[in-house]
Amino acid sequence: MRLTLALLACSAAAAAERACEALPPLTTTRTKPSVDGGSNLFIGGARKPWDGRVAEVTSPVFDEATGAKAVLGRLAQMDATAASWAADAASEAWDRGQGPWPQASLKERAAAIRAFLDELEKTKRDEIIEVLMWEIAKTKQDATKEFDRTVAFARTVVDQALQTDATEQFGRWTGVSGVRARVRRGPVGVTLMLAPYNYPLNEMYAMMMPALLMGNPVILKLPAIGALAHVLTIDALQKCLPKGVVNFVSGSGRETLPSVMQGGLVDCLGFIGGSKGADALIKQHPHPHRLKVFSQLEGKNLGIVFADADLDEAVRQILLGALSYNGQRCTAIKLVIAEKSIAPVLVDKLSKAIEELPRGLPWDAGVEITPLPEPNKPQYLAELVEDATSQGALIKNARGGATNGQLYHPALVYPVTPSMRLFHEEQFGPVVPVAEFEQVSEVIDVVKASWNGQQAAVFTSDAAKAAPLVDALSTIVGRVNVNMQCARGPDVFPFSGRRSSAMGTMSTTESLRAFSVETLVAVRDDDAGRAFGDALSTRAKFLLPTA
Repeated sequence: MRLTLALLACSAAAAAERACEALPPLTTTRTKPSVDGGSNLFIGGARKPWDGRVAEVTSPVFDEATGAKAVLGRLAQMDATAASWAADAASEAWDRGQGPWPQASLKERAAAIRAFLDELEKTKRDEIIEVLMWEIAKTKQDATKEFDRTVAFARTVVDQALQTDATEQFGRWTGVSGVRARVRRGPVGVTLMLAPYNYPLNEMYAMMMPALLMGNPVILKLPAIGALAHVLTIDALQKCLPKGVVNFVSGSGRETLPSVMQGGLVDCLGFIGGSKGADALIKQHPHPHRLKVFSQLEGKNLGIVFADADLDEAVRQILLGALSYNGQRCTAIKLVIAEKSIAPVLVDKLSKAIEELPRGLPWDAGVEITPLPEPNKPQYLAELVEDATSQGALIKNARGGATNGQLYHPALVYPVTPSMRLFHEEQFGPVVPVAEFEQVSEVIDVVKASWNGQQAAVFTSDAAKAAPLVDALSTIVGRVNVNMQCARGPDVFPFSGRRSSAMGTMSTTESLRAFSVETLVAVRDDDAGRAFGDALSTRAKFLLPTA
């Protein structure tokens, strides 16, 4: 492979006044994947021939031979009619709760999902990792972690579902006030799912696996960027799951999803993305009162740095939190608020650390900053930075804001104030805004006024100083991190949010609740009722033991 990367050597003084000029994009001669998702549709457990519109899928990495973005394959651009076929197939598999999948026992569904995961690991792991590197420019380390973590999450969900089902109130008959009942979790129905490009496999499967395990047929709206990884799973899905249990919709969401929602066949919505998109979909359902919704949405997570913090450790955690995968994570630290007395020192340390981050192509050893997959994201980031600098903020690192095609060199912007867009908007990219505070009350006022409620990170060595802020944050955000970056994992912990950041909780156990409904079977709590219940437990699949 030969890499063309001419980095701009502009001075820190020049960078403080303006972003550096655009430079040639990164190019490579590495052999690229070729995935055909345009010749057929995956609906009803089969590959349905498709002769409608298709779109080329390109990489943010440029092909040295052509000088253009590398073409990785094709993806079907379904219309409203084709999308309704997917909804019909999922509805047929559901059959108002009488389909083979919802009527299967939990143990049977668990065995099928385990077989699917085994097949995926055995036949597609390396190919999916390569596609993730090319299509969304995720480093090899992060792409590998996404695949492996996804499979591990799914296996843990299966194990915990079986364990929970065999213990406590879910696994035994309980008598109360003359009634003997056994509580189990049953499916909701046809479930539509959408997940973003940044974790196209992991975030989709974090919803899909528990939903399938609970007996729900699903419709996956593939992300516009990051869809090819899903195309590679079709063979394993066909081999291991009944027809119609998983169906794909690809193409424009605005063109395909209204017909899916307006048809009234969707019973549950799993949505990871922007709140505006979630609201629009919910409003299109003819009976929104019966639509069960699980959503993980935006976050403008704060990193709050007190003067007594270990600044070196704070810098390390902020860099991890703000710039891992180029800051393209809902859990990224997206605004740093530092105590005024140490803010300049913190900014100086951050500037040096950011400039040391290796930039390049996803497969380069040790690389941490890679091209951005969204075509218009560098321009959007430049607009945010320009708005801030026009109001007095400075770009504090030498290469901040420079571009090499789709690679945007991280920009450290300081001081940011509430009048600037960077203070409020979720940049979802490699821009690190730093603001100042003098009193803790100022920080509390910021979070009270914010639209989001996902996470915050507090950096201090004084527990007495941290305690009031932790108390304040605990009713505003879903997770408070102390002297560590914001994060979703470990996956056994609940991942929640408030306000416009989430509806529902994600974890290996809570996700099962998100895509199921408590259902119970009751008998009289007398000798005859107990005997009948015990006999029923050996015959009804819904009551069969799973241990």
